[in-house]
Amino acid sequence: MKYRCFGRQGFECSEVGFGGWAIGGGWGAQADADSMAALRRALELGCNFIDTAAGYGDGHSERLIARALRDRRATGARLPVYVATKIPPLPGEWPPSPYDLQEDRYPEDFIRRSLEARLANLETDRIDLLQLHTWTRAWNDDPAPLRVLRELQREGRIGLVGVSAPEHDQDSVVDLMRAGWVDAVQVIYNLFEQEPTAQLLKEARRTGVAVIVRVVFDEGALTGRFSADTHFAQEDFRARYFAGDRLARVVARVAEIRKDLALPQFAAECGQAYTMAQAALKWVLAHPAVSTVIPGIRTAAQAEANCAVSELPDMSAALVERLRRHNWRRGIWYGGK
Repeated sequence: MKYRCFGRQGFECSEVGFGGWAIGGGWGAQADADSMAALRRALELGCNFIDTAAGYGDGHSERLIARALRDRRATGARLPVYVATKIPPLPGEWPPSPYDLQEDRYPEDFIRRSLEARLANLETDRIDLLQLHTWTRAWNDDPAPLRVLRELQREGRIGLVGVSAPEHDQDSVVDLMRAGWVDAVQVIYNLFEQEPTAQLLKEARRTGVAVIVRVVFDEGALTGRFSADTHFAQEDFRARYFAGDRLARVVARVAEIRKDLALPQFAAECGQAYTMAQAALKWVLAHPAVSTVIPGIRTAAQAEANCAVSELPDMSAALVERLRRHNWRRGIWYGGK
């Protein structure tokens, strides 16, 4: 496993982290035994950054992570492990409407109560990185919820402050970075969603803000495992994400990426042709502003496959450039589009 500086924060994190949404639920059936095996294997392979959230199974993901870390401590392992979690706003539109008042969605007493629940679930007295799970540009001029997080930081309850960028307006966090309100931002960045390269990633390098990349596989599509006939259970988040003709359109675009990976000049970059999942991870990790990428990991086998990508040679500049042509300006998925 290779490690990178977490922005300007003075510690190193594994460049491949652990995304904890699926182990909490929401992605179809998931056995706790498989989740625990995935966490243990990732930790064994040097993964030392885990991302989770209050909303991942109503804290179930956090509780599983606490169990895994408790078991790990019993072995005497010494590599520090950093856990990031997220607080959602009070119920309402997601992402928040530009008309929402921050005191209605993220009031101080709610943030403090949620922090207590996060601490209890994770069996700790301090959260390494506490993030707001979504945001709106409407709050940038007076980001009161972040002022609360900074106060919690001064109180020693949390280590770092972060925001998970709203998918429809990720650049809304750029002003927060410039003003010093956040130590880390979590963004969607992948072979289809390349907009962060326009400004956000450049600003992260300039300000020293850490960048956590989520949705690196576009909810699984960029692993190359889907076909136009793939079916998702009703309770699986992806049944909505790939509704209508979306899956067929995605599969067709993945096929075009495969063609690039098979070109003679690129076919043996890592000793053999990249798999889709390897290429998806390596392309994102090629950007120097990226601190860590957090693919969802549900099994020990997935932990092994994702962590192994860190040891592959860096993707060549020529292939990075070639794959930029797959930038897909779809914004986010809208109903029927």
